[in-house]
Amino acid sequence: MAVHREQIETRTQGECDVVDLTAEVKRIAERHQDGAGTVHLFVPGATAGLTTIEFESGCVRDLREAIERAAPRDAHYHHNERWGDGNGFSHVRAALLGPSLSIPIDCGRLLLGTWQQIVLVDFDNRSRDRRIIVTVTTE
Repeated sequence: MAVHREQIETRTQGECDVVDLTAEVKRIAERHQDGAGTVHLFVPGATAGLTTIEFESGCVRDLREAIERAAPRDAHYHHNERWGDGNGFSHVRAALLGPSLSIPIDCGRLLLGTWQQIVLVDFDNRSRDRRIIVTVTTE
């Protein structure tokens, strides 16, 4: 078994910014042609998450609207009372989506569906420099 770790760095706009990471993850996976395995992604921090989606404007808008319904920005959040930073909604949204994602690979090829892309969603109320830790494990 071989384990390799790399990072992706990106600047986000916050406010439910959805960033397509697929091409960068694909480049990392292609460097590891050791057979079958997994690419695992993790975003440190409590206000961003990772998922897959068809990365087109309609789906991205639908995702943003669904997230707003699930954890409305203007709802009452106890976090805001304690810290006063106004981003309580972003912590809840990130917790619902989750900070990690695993994708199977075969000989360096991501085994994604035809219309499936890997995305980072930044829920914070300001722009951020984000780091995604990518761990490739192969047989």
